[in-house]
Amino acid sequence: MSNHDEETLRMAAIAAVYSLLSQSGDDPGQVARKPGLAWSQDHRRMNMGLSSLMLKRASRSPWK
Repeated sequence: MSNHDEETLRMAAIAAVYSLLSQSGDDPGQVARKPGLAWSQDHRRMNMGLSSLMLKRASRSPWK
């Protein structure tokens, strides 16, 4: 088998795996990018020295 054929087969295999991952629903690589539960968001905000999530959600929008 030539080098060109191996490269084509490798690209086809990568495309097949990517296709299977995209069909299975949530991409496991993107799970960490989601904000998470409200409890998690609140504790993360408090640890960074920001106001709690409850106060953030209750504040008025500056555009009103």
